[in-house]
Amino acid sequence: MLAPLQTGAARFSSYLLSRARKVLGSHLFSPCGVPEFCSISTRKLAAHGFGASMAAMVSFPPQRYHYFLVLDFEATCDKPQIHPQEIIEFPILKLNGRTMEIESTFHMYVQPVVHPQLTPFCTELTGIIQAMVDGQPSLQQVLERVDEWMAKEGLLDPNVKSIFVTCGDWDLKVMLPGQCQYLGLPVADYFKQWINLKKAYSFAMGCWPKNGLLDMNKGLSLQHIGRPHSGIGQSLHISPWQLDDCKNIANIMKTLAYRGFIFKQTSKPF
Repeated sequence: MLAPLQTGAARFSSYLLSRARKVLGSHLFSPCGVPEFCSISTRKLAAHGFGASMAAMVSFPPQRYHYFLVLDFEATCDKPQIHPQEIIEFPILKLNGRTMEIESTFHMYVQPVVHPQLTPFCTELTGIIQAMVDGQPSLQQVLERVDEWMAKEGLLDPNVKSIFVTCGDWDLKVMLPGQCQYLGLPVADYFKQWINLKKAYSFAMGCWPKNGLLDMNKGLSLQHIGRPHSGIGQSLHISPWQLDDCKNIANIMKTLAYRGFIFKQTSKPF
């Protein structure tokens, strides 16, 4: 009886989707990055008995991944640049590929060992002060915690497709593999493929965001809230409820998805 049940469920889902499209009518193909459109669509669906999950099903085209893992490192730095740079903040947002909503967060500060003292330039740029990294786990320990979190979230299941998303290639092409090589640490396979949001944005919008998140937010008429260069926005200089780099990335992705963009891997195989 399993096959007939599955067929029936599929037909019912198709019927619901068709009915929802009739409810929305021409609005379904309106510019989807506009908040007013999203609100109107949701209200129209709700008025006809559809829940939030149905609204999400209509608003977003199917993505290739079950989850997007938004990542944005902060690292030791100075002018002139110090070598090697070391990761001092390790944030990840787990974004549901169907709803584009944040489902879970990983966040840890990391103790630098080669240059344990943060420079004034680094603190000014990132908002991270010395007390935040003193006594924190090493990069090796943090990577172990990441793996535990990935397992707990079901992201290591071979049937679950997920991919990291960064604002540029630096985080996973340069910073993490470079520091791991310096420390003699292995790099997990899941860090070896990612989506560069700048490239995705340029594919979708037809122009390159020279100033990164600021240009992407401006191009999509989104407000950049919070201090740039802070992974999750939990430093003493930033209110926890403010958007940070990771949340800005997630917001940009959600807006592009509303407009029908399908995210694909941009990194080349290692």
